Amino acid sequence: MPVPLIAGNWKMNGVAADLDEARALAESLAAQPSVARVALCPPATLVERMARAVAGSPVLIGGQDCHAETNGPFTGDTAAGMLADAGATLVIVGHSERRATYGESDGSVAAKAHAAVAAGLEPIICVGETLEQRREGLALSVVTSQVDGSLPRAIGDAPFAVAYEPVWAIGTGLTPSVAEIEEVHVTIRAALVEALGEAGLRAPILYGGSVKPANAAEILSAKEVGGALVGGASLKAADFLAIVRAL
Repeated sequence: MPVPLIAGNWKMNGVAADLDEARALAESLAAQPSVARVALCPPATLVERMARAVAGSPVLIGGQDCHAETNGPFTGDTAAGMLADAGATLVIVGHSERRATYGESDGSVAAKAHAAVAAGLEPIICVGETLEQRREGLALSVVTSQVDGSLPRAIGDAPFAVAYEPVWAIGTGLTPSVAEIEEVHVTIRAALVEALGEAGLRAPILYGGSVKPANAAEILSAKEVGGALVGGASLKAADFLAIVRAL
């Protein structure tokens, strides 16, 4: 079974003063380790400083996005190698907010995941359906197609994770039932095995979408749920630790 991963996505939140939350998380996990790997993905401005702040602790640091190219005339973008140089070991690619707001396709997500692997980062590849797609009964086919199109086939033995985040549940307070979560996670696992063979069994499949201390234990106990991609609840160490400890 893959080692579980609990990753916090700070999105466009956080300044230097908020590094105290990362330090508090690191101190708690150093004193009482978790059975899961634990990561924080701050905005790019904090990656290096947060990596220094939690150095020597079990907390991993990740980026929230990366460019598919290693360098070049891409104003405002960050290359995977730059994140690695700043101390990151993971990076989120294909988050629904990137897909919806910036028009990222499965192909562009696959290119970013490939760049991440080439830079020595572990990509967290996000997939998920909209509310309209779910209501039309298309959730499983949409997610299967996204996995197939967003996964670099040359990933080899490199570590990676997949995060299922139903778009309609992100930041809304809405959460699918455990049965619905399990159905999609089992489908994702099948798609990974279909694409990668036995290698498709080693990636943790995270659930993301309004994960909070109150529902974490139930969600994390669901079949094929190998962790969580946490949004707002990861901004405060106490809330995030409650989710980590729920595993």
